Amino acid sequence: MPPIRLLAAAALAATALAPLPSVQAADVGRPVSLIVPFAAGGGVDGMGRLLAERLRSEMPQGVVVENKPGASGMLGAQTVVRSAPDGSTMLLGSAGETAINPLVFKGKMQYQPEKDLVPIALVARVPNVLVANPKLPVSNVEQLVAYGRAHPDKLTYATSGVGNPQHLNGELLQSLAGIKMVHVPYKGASAQLVDVAAGSVDLTFVSLAGALPFIKSGKVKPLAVTSATRASFAPDIPAVAEYAPLKDYALENWFGVFVAAGTPADVQQKLAAAIGRALRDEKFVASIRELGGEVQPMSQEEFRAFIKAQTAVFAKVVADGHITAEN
Repeated sequence: MPPIRLLAAAALAATALAPLPSVQAADVGRPVSLIVPFAAGGGVDGMGRLLAERLRSEMPQGVVVENKPGASGMLGAQTVVRSAPDGSTMLLGSAGETAINPLVFKGKMQYQPEKDLVPIALVARVPNVLVANPKLPVSNVEQLVAYGRAHPDKLTYATSGVGNPQHLNGELLQSLAGIKMVHVPYKGASAQLVDVAAGSVDLTFVSLAGALPFIKSGKVKPLAVTSATRASFAPDIPAVAEYAPLKDYALENWFGVFVAAGTPADVQQKLAAAIGRALRDEKFVASIRELGGEVQPMSQEEFRAFIKAQTAVFAKVVADGHITAEN
C-alpha cells in the first residue's frame, strides 16, 4: 500500500492574510458554537477549547465549546449537520466521524459527511504512539514483528473501539508485517493504558498526550509513532516506517473544522481566515503540540484533497481487515 503523502503546508490566500472581519453569526442572535463530539476533559476537548479561546479575538460575538459525545462522535456531527447553515455552529471533527465511520457504519449513519458537511480547515494531525508492556521481550518494531511471526495470535493490542484510527493502526501493522494479533476494544485510553501497564494486554495505540505519564513513569515502553516520520514533539520515538519492511506504514488521526452544507461561501472564507490565523500563532501551535498534535495549515481546497486522500487509505485498511461496526 502506498504511503500517505502528507500535503505540504501552503501559504494562505491573500484574503486569509488580510485583516479579518468577524463571522456574521450575530445575524442569528447567538455566539458561535464549536461542537466537540467527545466528552469534556479529553485531548479533543482540550484542543477545542484552545481553538475557541484563540478565535474569540476574531469573533466578538463569542465562541462557546459544546460537548456532544456519543455514537463514535456521530451525535456531535449530526448536531452540526442539522444546524442552521450560517456559520454559527462549527464541528471540531476527527478522522473518525468525517472519514472512517462511513466506511464502517455504512447505512447505519444518519448523515453523509461528504454531502452534509463542508470542510473549513485542518487544525492538527495527531499520530498515535504504539506502547508495550515493559515485560514484553521487544524494544522496537523490528523485534515486535519477529515476535509476532513467532507467536501468531498471541499478541494482544488494545484500542478505544472498533473502526477508529487506533484499530486501523493495528490492522495496518498486521497487514504490512504479515502477523496476526488479537484486537481488544476498550471505551477509553485510560483503561487501555492501565491494562497494558498491568500486562493484561500486550500493546496499545494511543495519543502521546495520553501515554506520556505512563511512559515517563516506566509503566509502558514506547515502540514507535504511527506518522510517516517522527513527531516534532517526540523526536526520540522512531516512526514505524523507519523499519524498512514497513516503509509504507503511515496512519494518523486528525482534527479539522467543518460546518453544515449550505453555509454561504463568504462565511466559509471568513471562518477559514480566522482559523488560519490561529494556526500561525506560535503560542497556539505550542499548546497543540503539548496535546500531541502537529499543526499543518491548509487552504480549504487543500483540506478537501487531504480528506479525499486519507479516506482512500482508510478504505483500503477497512476493506483488507474486513472491519464492520458491531452496534
